[in-house]
Amino acid sequence: MNTPLRVALLGLGTVGSGTFTVLRNNAAEIERRVGFPIEIKVVADLDTAKARQVAGPEVEVSANAFDVVTRDDIDVVIELIGGYTIAKQLVLAAIEAGKHVVTANKALLAVHGEEIFAAAARKNVMVAFEAAVAGGIPVIKSIKEGLAANQIEYVAGIINGTCNFILSEMRDKGLPFADVLAQAQALGYAEADPTFDIEGIDAAHKITLLSALAFGMPVQFDKAYVEGITKLTKDDITFAEELGYRVKLLGITRRTSEGVELRVHPTMIPAKRLIANVEGVMNAVLVKGNAVGPTLYYGAGAGSLPTASAVVADIIEIARMNAAPIECRTPVLAFRSEAAQAIPMLSIDQVVTAYYLRMQVADRPGVLAEVSTILAKHSISIAAMIQHQPSQEGASAQIVLLTQRCVEGEINQALAKIEALDSVLDKVVRIRVEDLS
Repeated sequence: MNTPLRVALLGLGTVGSGTFTVLRNNAAEIERRVGFPIEIKVVADLDTAKARQVAGPEVEVSANAFDVVTRDDIDVVIELIGGYTIAKQLVLAAIEAGKHVVTANKALLAVHGEEIFAAAARKNVMVAFEAAVAGGIPVIKSIKEGLAANQIEYVAGIINGTCNFILSEMRDKGLPFADVLAQAQALGYAEADPTFDIEGIDAAHKITLLSALAFGMPVQFDKAYVEGITKLTKDDITFAEELGYRVKLLGITRRTSEGVELRVHPTMIPAKRLIANVEGVMNAVLVKGNAVGPTLYYGAGAGSLPTASAVVADIIEIARMNAAPIECRTPVLAFRSEAAQAIPMLSIDQVVTAYYLRMQVADRPGVLAEVSTILAKHSISIAAMIQHQPSQEGASAQIVLLTQRCVEGEINQALAKIEALDSVLDKVVRIRVEDLS
């Protein structure tokens, strides 16, 4: 029998316990794929009693992860603890000890990825992170390998299931944001503190990694524009439907002649697009290559076994490539490190897109003409309009405009002038619109 690949599993939470289950239940199938066993040598968790319940009597349990990651009888360290601090120390310690690393920690890699990947290159070890983006959907491997013949034009993804559930429920049931958030928390789809999800930070971590993979450039989370879904109202969801659109929280990265866009924000998408019809907690990622055209990847973006599926796939890849020379391995960020490019990153003011604008205005003649004049002076054309008349004389009216594509900096200047009009009674609501054709 060939020598097994020996792994240490750090963290036996939702994903960790799922990973243990997949490695145990599918052991025979995995061995058929790689030619030798993958052995769970030790699991590390501060709650050793709980870890023992998951691992059973056959597998060693430790409360000291730092001792585990430097052991001579470990080949691969699977980091499933999460967070920025202890996880970073453990990953760097494992790399320094010559261990390959598998992680689902998108926050760690989005913020500290450059340091971690550089350390791995120095030690000739692999860092794999398929589970860090979109759970069980193999989008990272698709970009790194399946689409390797292409120049990637853009990536756009529904990559946070919590936000997608909230927006789906707001549309289907006409409920306000706060009510659906409470429902998501009760169902376990949202954390007690949901900030990372609903403010778009989680999605920004993920699209940052996909951007680096797609365009062969450094991981640059600090350059991402991030806007969450907390200000969306059921009125905007309804108006979007009237105009033939759905509202989704999208992570978008696009390469243009001026540079790379990297942004997360609520986005109106034509309802006829497949990605617009992804509902509930499901994820989907749209990748467009210049040869293949648009490709869509759909599936469970979270959960114990779906995410474990991606973790174990990374372990299998390491098992297959462990004995290969470093130049024969798939680069961690898809491109050879010496070929990485410092592509300019565009600010949100430089982005070109279309816009949905909703404004509360005084019910009197000439208001629409004033607004249209300001937009025209900034070279912004109107593509569609909805005007809801007040229910009683003298009350305010709502105007909804859909613009053609324009530069965000121009729309910002125009909105400042529109909001200064005495006929405009409140801040203008703005949602970006993407055709994704």
